[in-house]
Amino acid sequence: MRVIDRKGVDAALDFPALIAAIEDALCAEITLPVRHHHAIPRADGDATHLIMPAWHTGSGGFLGVKIVNVFPGNAARSLPSVMGTHVLMNGDTGAPLAVIDGTRITLWRTAAASALAARLLAKPDAATHLMVGAGALAPFFIRAHRAVRPITRTLLWNKTPANAEKLAAALSAEGIVVEVADDLESAVREADIISTATLSTTPLVHGVWLKPGAHLDCVGAFSASMRETDDEAVQRARLFADVRASVLKEGGDFVQPIRAGLISEARIEADLFDLARGSFAFTRQADDITFYKSTGSAIFDLAAAALVSKAAGIAA
Repeated sequence: MRVIDRKGVDAALDFPALIAAIEDALCAEITLPVRHHHAIPRADGDATHLIMPAWHTGSGGFLGVKIVNVFPGNAARSLPSVMGTHVLMNGDTGAPLAVIDGTRITLWRTAAASALAARLLAKPDAATHLMVGAGALAPFFIRAHRAVRPITRTLLWNKTPANAEKLAAALSAEGIVVEVADDLESAVREADIISTATLSTTPLVHGVWLKPGAHLDCVGAFSASMRETDDEAVQRARLFADVRASVLKEGGDFVQPIRAGLISEARIEADLFDLARGSFAFTRQADDITFYKSTGSAIFDLAAAALVSKAAGIAA
């Protein structure tokens, strides 16, 4: 059994290949049980423990399980809030093949899935991207969206401006110019694509700020008690999910307004499975506001882990 660390993951992946692999996986025969989601009470903020399995349905292929822990209090310890491990196994025998850095897999695949959604839903000429949050996901989202849309301007807002400045400086070394935004409202009003990756429990992005044609890409608020957008954002937009059943159970941005009777479940027009398989034909009108809500899926992890294993010479 191989152990593949973050350097091995980074060496194996690039966004064009990973986005394509996720799209292929969405069209394949893969069994995807509902993930286990457990709350762990902690004095510095309740933690979350997730168990996410997926496997190729027929013979051959892989069986993968990702174990994820989200501990909000880790920021004060100078540790990542999200940490995980992915165990990749032979799909026919169950034999373990590799233990892969699940934290790194999560960063890559979450950004790649959002970029796939943007490629399918956002305006083809979307040029200004706003990243809300400067955590570990932010640089991956900035790079991923540049792989699918002609982004010429990147804005970054964070509740702690110093963290945004630090990330902007790091990305400048890669040749990506990032403007740190002082005012979130002004930044949202200018953006064609707005990505949010925070642990917020109260709305950050307000619907009245969204310009016609904007695309919202929200991956924080992964539990029903969390929220990154307000009711008006949900009411103004056409709604989409990564996995419909998961978002309806755990995606606070949609769950809360549904429970309040402001929207119905039917307002979610399609998920990534529908879009990738062509079972939902999406047609964008110029002024449509689209809202993609993600809570994550083991199918994305399996696609990423398969690419990493291929690069490492590991066969199913």
